[in-house]
Amino acid sequence: QVPLVESGGGLAQAGGSLRLSCAASGRTLYNYAMGWFRQAPGKEREFVAAISWGGGNTYYADAVKGRFTISRGSAKNTVYLQMNSLKVEDTAVYYCAADRAVRVGVRIQDYEYWGQGTQVTVSS
Repeated sequence: QVPLVESGGGLAQAGGSLRLSCAASGRTLYNYAMGWFRQAPGKEREFVAAISWGGGNTYYADAVKGRFTISRGSAKNTVYLQMNSLKVEDTAVYYCAADRAVRVGVRIQDYEYWGQGTQVTVSS
């Protein structure tokens, strides 16, 4: 098991920024592919961003490209999602996910471990 805990969600105004964190207590995330997904009310969970082992490769959904940045912390047990230029349509519950697969996935089924989610609400 990989216990993932997200934090950093909250309320932001359109155009503002938030930084989400995903941490695994007592475990390094360095050798896991990591992803962020989100689920808005009444919609299916969707891919947001992913990062490979060691952080060498990153992937983004078109809707967030150029605004969001996924990165790994120096402590190797934390992954971040920096969200800039937030839009109302970014409002959702954001989930962190991890998997030991070498190839980074963009599908829900590509990830074995999931956090409980953190709410992000963007107001106009």
